[in-house]
This record gives sequence, C-alpha cells and structure tokens, in this order.
Amino acid sequence: MSTIPYVGRFAPSPTGPLHAGSLVAALASWLDARAHGGAWLVRIEDIDEGRSVPGAAEDIVALLGRLGMVSDREIVWQSRRKPLYQAARERLAQRVYGCGCNRREIADSRLGTGPDGAAIYPGTCRHGLAPGREARSLRLRVPDAGADEIAFDDRFAGRVGQRLALESGDFVLKRADGYWAYQLAVVVDDAAQGVTDVVRGADLLDSTPRQIYLQRLLGVPTPRYLHVPVVRNGAGEKLSKQTGALAVQPDDEAGAVAALRQAAGFLGLDLGRQSPGTLAAFREAAVPAWQRLLAARGEDA
Repeated sequence: MSTIPYVGRFAPSPTGPLHAGSLVAALASWLDARAHGGAWLVRIEDIDEGRSVPGAAEDIVALLGRLGMVSDREIVWQSRRKPLYQAARERLAQRVYGCGCNRREIADSRLGTGPDGAAIYPGTCRHGLAPGREARSLRLRVPDAGADEIAFDDRFAGRVGQRLALESGDFVLKRADGYWAYQLAVVVDDAAQGVTDVVRGADLLDSTPRQIYLQRLLGVPTPRYLHVPVVRNGAGEKLSKQTGALAVQPDDEAGAVAALRQAAGFLGLDLGRQSPGTLAAFREAAVPAWQRLLAARGEDA
C-alpha cells in the first residue's frame, strides 16, 4: 500500500450531457477515492474546444452534485492550461518533429491500426518534411521497434504492454487544427494535480502505454491505473453521443439513486438485500461494496 495520499479524478469531455456510460466511470472513480480515504477531483477535459458544447461542462458538474459527487478541490479546465502543455512540449523538443501527413495518407500506408483502432503512423516525416510540404501537426518520436515494450499492471485488466513503434507509431502531441492532443494534456494535468490513481473506462486502456512513455520522458510519476468495462448499446457500440446515448436526468433523489444503482449494478457491486432509498444510504452501501469487490480481486483498499 502506498504511503502517498490517494488522489483520484473524473475527467469528462463536455461534448454533451452525462450519460450512463460516463456515470459508470464517474462512480467507479468516486468510490475508489472514498474506499481509499482519498481526494476525488473533477477536471473538465475541454482541450478539444471545437467539440465542446456550450454549457455542457456546467451541466455535468451540476448533475454530479445532485448525485452526491462533488470535487474535493477546485475544478480545473484544460482549455485554460495551454501554457503548461506548451512548456511540456518544449521539454520534449528533441523528440518532437513536424508532420505534414493527413489522415488519408497515413491510412494508405497499409500498416493497419493499433489496439485503439487508430491508424499506425509509418514515420513518413520522422527524418524531415518532403520538399514542398508544411508541418500540419507535431509528433513525438517513440522508441524503435526493437525496444522493450511499455508495460504496466492494470488493477482490473492485469498486465498490459505495447511496443509503440509497432502499435501506434510516433503519435501526435499537437493536432493539425492547433489543439493540444489528449495524450499530452492528460499526462501534464495528472502530474500537476498530483493524481496517484486513474480510474476510467476500458476504451482508454490502449492509450495508457503512450501516456506512460510521456511520463517517463517528462520525469513525472506514473499513477496506478484501473480501467472499468465500458457500457455498450444493443449493437455492441460504446455508449456515446454519437451512438445515441441518453442523458442521465434524474427528476428527484429517488431518480438519482436509481441511476446510481444501475451504474453500481453494471460494475458488479452487491449493495445488499435492502435497496438504498436515499443518496446517503446509497453511499453507505456502495463504498463497502466497492471495497469487497477490490478484496475479491486480491486488493486491499
């Protein structure tokens, strides 16, 4: 057990209202923080300002409050932290280069896709731009294919490892539209906020080796990771705005408890025979249930 005080976080992207899939991730992160007697933070990941919906962040924060989940510290917004990302980019200067490729050109390289479904970058601009080409994005040079894999032990998924050269290629730090990439922003923010434990959806599991690589280059700690299963619709698609996920909109406390119970059920929590009818009763049942779940997996909270 680490002696460093636990700091967890929930980091929604304000591209729409909170839906059932996002609530599962929020609840898991909140329960893990409470089970470890730690702090739980909310961070608004609005670095992709072109996709952010006006008012969505405020609505998410308000809904979390109605569900009894309130950030233990001041909420931070990625869109207001751009100087931090620029400073990190400057520290990585010797490994960063300009890339003139577009998505079609990368897809046409026929290297296939990585575990996250994104096309593997073939290194076209690694040694300089072709004559007449201009940089569209900034990429980070990853270790060559013969290097050791970047590996970590996920608290739910177990051992996970990738050889970045083969499974992602040099990845983007700053996009063609001028926005900083998620991979850089999340690493910088987790380090700046002292996050010790990241609990999030399994759709981000395959991003973690890239983030660990960045952490090593920047000399910042690597948090513990726990990736919970993602909620899917009837077609097997991850719930999202694009797949028609409905917003969580409880009308009253009973509705809030019902939404939380559904999320807890998806996580496999046993809340006992008596159904909690209030938020306070739900918390009293859910935190020990999460601790039992961790114990069943061989982990002491």
